[in-house]
Amino acid sequence: MLYQSMNHVVLFTIVIVVLLIWLGSRRNPLSAFLELGRELLRSYKFLLIVAGMISVLTLNKYELQIEKKMHLGSDFTSLIFGLEGHFVQHVQQLFYAPWLTPVIVFFYIFMLQSVLGASLGVYLLDKNRVMLYATCYTIMLVYAAAIPFYLYFPVNEVWAYAPAGVRFTMLDVFPRFEQEYRPLSGLNNCFPSLHTAISVSTAILAYRSGNRRWMAITTVSAALIVFGIFYLGIHWLTDMIGGTVLAVVSTSVAVQLAKLTLRSGQETLTVPSRVTNS
Repeated sequence: MLYQSMNHVVLFTIVIVVLLIWLGSRRNPLSAFLELGRELLRSYKFLLIVAGMISVLTLNKYELQIEKKMHLGSDFTSLIFGLEGHFVQHVQQLFYAPWLTPVIVFFYIFMLQSVLGASLGVYLLDKNRVMLYATCYTIMLVYAAAIPFYLYFPVNEVWAYAPAGVRFTMLDVFPRFEQEYRPLSGLNNCFPSLHTAISVSTAILAYRSGNRRWMAITTVSAALIVFGIFYLGIHWLTDMIGGTVLAVVSTSVAVQLAKLTLRSGQETLTVPSRVTNS
C-alpha cells in the first residue's frame, strides 16, 4: 500500500513529517506551520531564502529535461567501476536479507525528505533560527553543486551497469519504482549522491543545533540511508564519498551564511552552547 503510487508516498511523507516534528521537539507539530507563517511575515530575509530554495529545487526538477536538450551523450560509469570494482556487489551479498529490504526501502523513499522537512519544523519550534536558516541554505548549496555534475558528469546507477553484477533490490518492495519514482531522478544522476548529501547534512546540523533527541533521529536515519544506497544497488562508493564531502562543505558554509543573515541586533542568534535533551 505504501508504494502503490507517488500520491501514497506524498501522503505518508506528510504524516511522517508531523510525527518526526513531535518526536524531535516534543511540541504540537501543527504549531510549526504557525511559526513558519510568523517567520515569513517577520523576516523578509527568510522569505528571500525560501524563494531561493524553491528556485533551486525547481531547477533540479527540470534538470532531466535540460539534460535531454543538451544532447551531451557522456557516460563516466565505466570510469567509476574501474576505480572501485565490485564494492557494492560485495555489500549486497554480505548483508542481503528479505526482512531487511522493506526497512531499507522505507528509509530510502520516505525518510530523506521527511527528516529534511521535519528539521525545519523542529528548529522553528526550538526557535533556533540559525539552524533553520542554515538548513535552507544547505538545501540550496547541495542542489546547486550537484546539478552541474548531473549535467556534465553523468554516472549510471550501479544496478544498471551489468559488469557490476548488482541487483536492484528496490523492486522487491516497490515494483513500480521505475514508473512512479524514476521521473523524479534520472538513471545517470549518481555523482554525488543526493541521498547521502542531504541525510548527512541534516545529521550534521542536528548535532550543531544541540537538540540531543533530534541528533539521534537524524543520525540513525542518515546511517540507514547511506547503507541503503549500497544495499539497494543504486549508488557507487564514489557517489557516497562525494555526497559526504558535499554535506560537510555545504553545512559549514550554510551555518556561516545563516549567522551573517541574522547578524543584526533584531535577529537573535540561537546557537546552544551545549547539547540539550530538548
